Amino acid sequence: MKATGAALAALAALGLAAAAGAETAPDAVQITDGTLAAPLTAEPGDAARGRQLFAGRKQGNCLACHANSDLADEPFHGEVGPPLDGAADRWSEAELRAIVVNSKEVFGDQTIMPAFYRVSGFNRPLGDFAGKPILTAQQVEDVVAYLRTLKE
Repeated sequence: MKATGAALAALAALGLAAAAGAETAPDAVQITDGTLAAPLTAEPGDAARGRQLFAGRKQGNCLACHANSDLADEPFHGEVGPPLDGAADRWSEAELRAIVVNSKEVFGDQTIMPAFYRVSGFNRPLGDFAGKPILTAQQVEDVVAYLRTLKE
């Protein structure tokens, strides 16, 4: 019986480790033809959390560049990036994920949007930010889930 209990405990520990490791690392992300089909996490994105990140001025800060009528009550919508009303009609989920992860791989030099899930290849990042993505994998999935709600 003890062996069975120990075996179950070991399996449970492995399951927890697998669940904790069910996140794609930034340097392992492969954008192909402007898409990133596979989610970065095992947990689905949460549109409500994504909306908060989109509007939040400290982390996502998407409103600094993008107008969005869903958040019309928020001040200071930017006009540098395209309006995101109807984003879910213009881009697939895989395209939206790739854009959020690393827009330069999708749009090339035609964008100034930062790569939100990248940790290397930058020019002179500040020490506090070196080796860290702007958003976590789960936060990327949350923002993508929110963008998927923006239909015409």
